[in-house]
Parts: sequence; structure tokens; C-alpha cells
Amino acid sequence: MLQVLTIVVVGVMVGVEFAVAFVINPILAGLPDDSLIAGRAHGGRMLGAVMPFWYIGSLVLVTIWAVTAHHESGVALVVTAGGLLLLSVIMSIALLVPINNRGKTWTAANRPADWRRQMSRWDRFHHVRVAIIIAAFTLLATALV
Repeated sequence: MLQVLTIVVVGVMVGVEFAVAFVINPILAGLPDDSLIAGRAHGGRMLGAVMPFWYIGSLVLVTIWAVTAHHESGVALVVTAGGLLLLSVIMSIALLVPINNRGKTWTAANRPADWRRQMSRWDRFHHVRVAIIIAAFTLLATALV
């Protein structure tokens, strides 16, 4: 039951983050600048409030799985997935959250001159993070089977 719950929680998180990277942000990028900024700021506030709990919760579930299955085959995959999720949390705190905290306050009236560069930087880091959590999810699914 724990393994299935963990895979579902991590899998849905991966799906949301994938959608942000490859669906939502490209849609917003096609809008006029004012709408783009408003949409990304709103998304930054909304997801910025939820994702810390989701990332940490996923890491906790994986840690519990690894501890309770320490004698089972496939535990190395679970531990590696946990390491990748930990990397994604560290990366989020160090690289993505500072940009997000600035961006979620932007409006058409107060955006900085380099707002596009900052959004592009966030997107690049986010794509790397998505690849990392997809790898973690893949390892967890493989460990289950």
C-alpha cells in the first residue's frame, strides 16, 4: 500500500510539473506580456504554496519506503529515487524558489527590465528539475515491479 501511495503521489507531482513546463508556460508565453506576467505570477503564488509540501511529502514517503524495505530487492532503486528527489528539493530551494518569489509579485507596472531573462532562467532550471523527478518516478515504478 505504501509503495502504491508513494508512486501515485510522486507520479501526480511529476504530471503537474511536466504540464507546467510543457503545456501551461508555453500557453502563457503566447499571450500578451501583461497577461503572461499575470498568469505566471498567479501560478507562482498558487503552486508555490502547494509544491513545498508535495516535494517534501514525496521525499518522506520514499524515505519510509526505503527504510521499511531495506531487506527487499529493488531498495537500491528506491534509495536512488530518494536521492534524486532530495536533489530536486535542494535545487528548488537554491535556484527556483528565489526566482519564483520575485516573479509572483510582478505586475505589468512593476516588472523588472530583465523579467524575460529571469523567467527563461526559471524555465531552464525547471526543465532540469522535471527530468530529475521523472527519473525518480521511473526508478520507483521499476522498484515496485
